[in-house]
Amino acid sequence: MVRSVIGVIVGYIVMIVLQVAAFMTLYAVIGADWSFKPHSFQASTRWTLAQFVVIAVTAVIAGVVCAIIARGGRAPIALAVIVLILGICAAVWKTSLQPPDKTSLRLGPVSQVEAMNKAWHPTWVVFLGPVLGAAGILIGGRLKRRS
Repeated sequence: MVRSVIGVIVGYIVMIVLQVAAFMTLYAVIGADWSFKPHSFQASTRWTLAQFVVIAVTAVIAGVVCAIIARGGRAPIALAVIVLILGICAAVWKTSLQPPDKTSLRLGPVSQVEAMNKAWHPTWVVFLGPVLGAAGILIGGRLKRRS
């Protein structure tokens, strides 16, 4: 039981750390013009696709880490449920309680902090992220079981 709880916690931390590192690196490499639609803080289609890839890959890794630490069992399922619930709550918060400022114009270079604070996505993107994360964790958990 303790191994399962530790597996869930460590898996979640690994996923968050990898996502933050990946997004910071990606933005530093590609910049604002590639990340956003012209003169806007709306994420570009390229950024959205890259975001989904990062979420999927980091979630699979988190599922594997969780399964390794927990030594199988249902820990990856618990992690997937937690990621789904927290992600949906964050999506509701982001879309209804903190609606994006769609009138802001993006002019010139944008720092990572400004990009993170002002970026916005269509609603379906915000809700699909947690679903992809949960699915990736379940896949990662199964990958470990097979090996």
